[in-house]
Amino acid sequence: MHLLIPFAFCSSAGCAQALQGLALPALQKAMLRLAPLATDRGDDSSLSPPHERALAASLGLSGADGELPWAALQARKTEGAWAFVSPCHWQIGALHVAMHHAPLPQFEPAESQALLAAMQPYFAEDGITLYYDQAQRWLAQGEVFRGLASASLDRVAGRQLDPWMPQAAQASGLRRLQSEMQMLLYTHPVNSARSERGLLPVNSFWLSGTGALPSLPQAADTGTGSLVVADQLREAALAEDWPAWAQAWQALDASHGPALLAALHQTGQARLTLCGERSAQSWSAQPGLSAWRRLGQRLRPKTMLSLMETL
Repeated sequence: MHLLIPFAFCSSAGCAQALQGLALPALQKAMLRLAPLATDRGDDSSLSPPHERALAASLGLSGADGELPWAALQARKTEGAWAFVSPCHWQIGALHVAMHHAPLPQFEPAESQALLAAMQPYFAEDGITLYYDQAQRWLAQGEVFRGLASASLDRVAGRQLDPWMPQAAQASGLRRLQSEMQMLLYTHPVNSARSERGLLPVNSFWLSGTGALPSLPQAADTGTGSLVVADQLREAALAEDWPAWAQAWQALDASHGPALLAALHQTGQARLTLCGERSAQSWSAQPGLSAWRRLGQRLRPKTMLSLMETL
C-alpha cells in the first residue's frame, strides 16, 4: 500500500495553529515502522504542486514543471498534445483577476455540455478540439498544448491569476480565446439560469495538465502495491478553513491509518507520502531494519507535527 496525502501542510499561520494539539495516533504509530526516503524539495511557486509530482512519480509519468501530461493520460492517447479545460468563475476586480474556489458549485452535466457546444467552434478556429470528460473538466486536443507549461488548478484556486498565466509564446492565442469566451458566456442562457438560482456563472476557463504523452507509462510504484490518494484535506485547505482541515485530518487518520498499519502487519511493505505546498516527503517500510534501530525510533519518535512543518 502507498498512501499519498495532498495538502498535508500549507504555508499559512492558520494552518500551523491548527496543527497544535492535532492527534493522529494511527499514522503516528505507522511512522515508527517507516524510514525516510529522499525529499522532493520545491517552493510554492512551482506550476506542478508536490502532490502532483509525487503522483506522477508513482505512476511512472515524467514531465517538466507544469508539463505533466495529465490530460493525455486521462484520454489514454499517445497521439497529439492535450490539456484539461476547466469551466470556472473569475472574480474580476479593478486591479486583479482571481479564481473562485474550484470546482464550481452545483454545476450540472447538462449545463457543462451546453457550454462546451457553444464554445467548441471558437476553439476549433484555433485548431483545438474539445471533448466532454466530466462536468467540471473537459479534454482538449491541439498542437498549441505541446511544450506549454500550465499551472495546476490546485495552485490557482482562490488566488490572483496574473502570476500563474501561461507565459510561452503560443499562449497569446489562448489568452485571446479566454477573452472571447468571457464575452460569449456573459449572456449565455446557462449563466442566466444559474444567476437566477443564485449560483456563480461560468465566465472563463482554465488550462492545466498540458502536454504530450509519448507512451503510456508503466507504474513505477511496484514495490508497495496499490496506490491510495487521500484527498480529504483538499477542500478545507483551498478554502483556508483550518478547523475543518484539522477535522479532515482526524477522519483521514481514523480511516486510512488502520489500513496502512494492516498493510505493514500483513505484508511488511507500505509507503507513506505527505505533500505540502512546497515539498513532498516519503517514508517506506524497511524489513531489514535492525532491532536496535527499531528500538531507537521508538525511543525518539518522529512527530507528525514536526514532519508536516517541513513541507
